[in-house]
Amino acid sequence: MLNTLPLAVFPIAVIFGALWDLTTMTIPNRLTIVLVVAFVLLAPVAGLSLQQIGLHAAAGLAMLVVGMVLFSLGWIGGGDAKFVAAVALWIGWHDLLAYLLIASLAGGALTLLLLSLRGLPLPAVLCRRAWIARLHDKSSGVPYGVALAVAGLIVFPDTVWVKLAAATA
Repeated sequence: MLNTLPLAVFPIAVIFGALWDLTTMTIPNRLTIVLVVAFVLLAPVAGLSLQQIGLHAAAGLAMLVVGMVLFSLGWIGGGDAKFVAAVALWIGWHDLLAYLLIASLAGGALTLLLLSLRGLPLPAVLCRRAWIARLHDKSSGVPYGVALAVAGLIVFPDTVWVKLAAATA
């Protein structure tokens, strides 16, 4: 039973991250902390070996370093940098490249969509929603946490978490 808990925890957490970023342009630290703590608690229970846990930790740490560099260059937000590290911790080294490729493609598609929508007039009824008006604002950024979450949800079924849960079902 406990080994299937990650099958709910990770998707719910990243969906919350995507929605939070979409509506507020922020990803709260407490969400990334919850993802990290949940990993630490659930990895041994789910049956990850110490080697697998180490590789997952290496993926998370590598993405934290890369994320902080991108943040320092002003290319992504600080919440995105921490969120990608927490998601990479769950995805692991084995599936990290696929995750990053899908996140890049989803982020590019999201950026192009927002740029095209920002060129159109926003209907008055939508202007009353602060988060929609912010997304429509040409000077606003892109809620990249949405792309990071979508990529995580796409890659997650191929991860060790699902394989371990299926093996014990």
